[in-house]
Amino acid sequence: MSLHLPRLGDDPQAPFPPVSSALRRPDGLLAFGGDLSVARLANAYRLGIFPWFSQGQPILWWSPDPRTVFETATFALPRRFVRQLRRCDWQVRADTAFEAVVGACASVPRPGQDGTWITDAMQAAYAALHRAGLAHSIEVFEGDRLVGGIYGVAIGRMFFGESMFSRVSGASKLALGALARQLHRWQMPLIDAQVGNPHLDALGAAHWPRPRFVEAIAGLVEQPSPITGVWTQPFGVQRAATFAQRAGQTAAGTP
Repeated sequence: MSLHLPRLGDDPQAPFPPVSSALRRPDGLLAFGGDLSVARLANAYRLGIFPWFSQGQPILWWSPDPRTVFETATFALPRRFVRQLRRCDWQVRADTAFEAVVGACASVPRPGQDGTWITDAMQAAYAALHRAGLAHSIEVFEGDRLVGGIYGVAIGRMFFGESMFSRVSGASKLALGALARQLHRWQMPLIDAQVGNPHLDALGAAHWPRPRFVEAIAGLVEQPSPITGVWTQPFGVQRAATFAQRAGQTAAGTP
């Protein structure tokens, strides 16, 4: 690996290679090594780079091309799902169970996936980002039970999604929809979804060439953040039925 792939220096502030140098196969592999410190992770996200590796591997850093994104101004959940939410008693909150969301993303089984890339080291790293005010979670509760959620990193006016999970069908979709709506209100126009898959495509994800994505986030991460600290109070408690009522006129998808 070291013959063909740059190794990051020990200093958390050490520069990353240009994202244009990322390998095409595997898609967007850029560098290895370094650490998962808050400083290193924040620098990576600002450049459109994220860590992704399995247990026993070195830390691997990626910048895929194309990049999967959601535009918060146009994101809409499918009509059929919105109608189901009108009869649902779920509640959506923010930053009340961050580590539980990350742990569930690591442990909830996924079709076609054996094991997880969200290792103990990754969970500890994102918990540190959360304590630093950079990482946030959106949580869906059924009573006192956490049934779905999403977490990611917010820098400036950009949100970099990391992972989401559902214990009950549709819970992660509601979390994503609530996140997109709130970010739009805060004038944060993009959600980075990293690498596409059929589930994200079905929700309306777009696939941007890496140069377009990197150019867009370069401006967004430098803008003042519209919200700082914990998101719990400004996000509030959102009821699924109320969300569905407000979304009904704009939801897209098959009736």
